[in-house]
Amino acid sequence: MDADTRTRMLAALPGWLPDPENKLIGRRFGFANFYQTMAFVDAVAEIAHAQDHHPEMLVGYDACTVSFTTHSRGGLTLNDAICAAQVSALPEATGE
Repeated sequence: MDADTRTRMLAALPGWLPDPENKLIGRRFGFANFYQTMAFVDAVAEIAHAQDHHPEMLVGYDACTVSFTTHSRGGLTLNDAICAAQVSALPEATGE
């Protein structure tokens, strides 16, 4: 993905940040408790299964960090943006 496309993509995805090498995008989502965190993880899993595009997730008691990249392409693709937008739209996604 070229720099201009990446900039436009990130502008459309508030809260999502690229890594220093611009190969992935990630966002931390905060929750009140572990139950809410796991409900969010389950909802992200449904998106990942439907899109056949699976994120890296770091899960804690009251937070989950979700990161998308396309390993087969060596970096970001439109599919990463689509999945990130769908995760952001989840009712469980409060962000942080």
